[in-house]
Amino acid sequence: MTPDNPSLVVEQRDSILWVRLNRPQAFNALTPDMVEQMDAALSAAEAPSVRALVITGDGPAFCAGADLKAVLEADQGRDAGAALKLFLERAGAVFSRLEQFPKPTIAALNGVTMAGGLEVALCCDFIVADPRARLGEGHAKYAQLPGGGGSVRLPRRIGVARAKYLMFTGELLSAATAWQWQLVDLLSEPENLRGCVEELVARCNDKSALGLGRMKRLLQQGLAQPLEVALRAEIDMCELHAHSHDRNEGLAAFAQKRQPRYLGA
Repeated sequence: MTPDNPSLVVEQRDSILWVRLNRPQAFNALTPDMVEQMDAALSAAEAPSVRALVITGDGPAFCAGADLKAVLEADQGRDAGAALKLFLERAGAVFSRLEQFPKPTIAALNGVTMAGGLEVALCCDFIVADPRARLGEGHAKYAQLPGGGGSVRLPRRIGVARAKYLMFTGELLSAATAWQWQLVDLLSEPENLRGCVEELVARCNDKSALGLGRMKRLLQQGLAQPLEVALRAEIDMCELHAHSHDRNEGLAAFAQKRQPRYLGA
């Protein structure tokens, strides 16, 4: 892609930073350069004016996975395994950053979503899909293995049995079935994916950004910790949060029957 036609387009609209995968001719397959651009977009989303990050695609696909040809070409001189490992380690670091990002993140699925594309979506807080989107794991079709977290995050999302079904068969689910399987959180009206996303963000925007970020951290850490450790961490976070402006402003607004004025601090 040229500077005039980048493979990843970043645009802020109001409080939402939109990240659009822009290789429609390649079904938005991820290249090493796109992974780096995604990391840069996460840095841009740290700006106080950004309240949510949305990732979507251009053309008939959200993302069909990694562009393996581009991965190999980007690391000439290494064998296939070494080049793939290098790409997966870097992609995994960026995907984990997306998963742990303190602001709400949304995958807006405009079309086919499979393999690495599904792995990106699984790192977001919410998955919103156009009714025409189709979702699958896909690696088995070409004797590949998930390397961007799919074998770890997918069963945690939909259960082991259904994850095995998607992984072993390579089947693409309709958006409606994916919603029934709890792989998709919201279905938009046809051709109204952006409106559905904006409505979801609006429901979060009047909340404390600090509070949402700390809730997200508790949720993620709690899933990885023993129950007693997670419960103690929750209490410790509440103690810390008690000293924040936003928590005290929320209590004052409740007592005074007015809308709170949060500062994110």
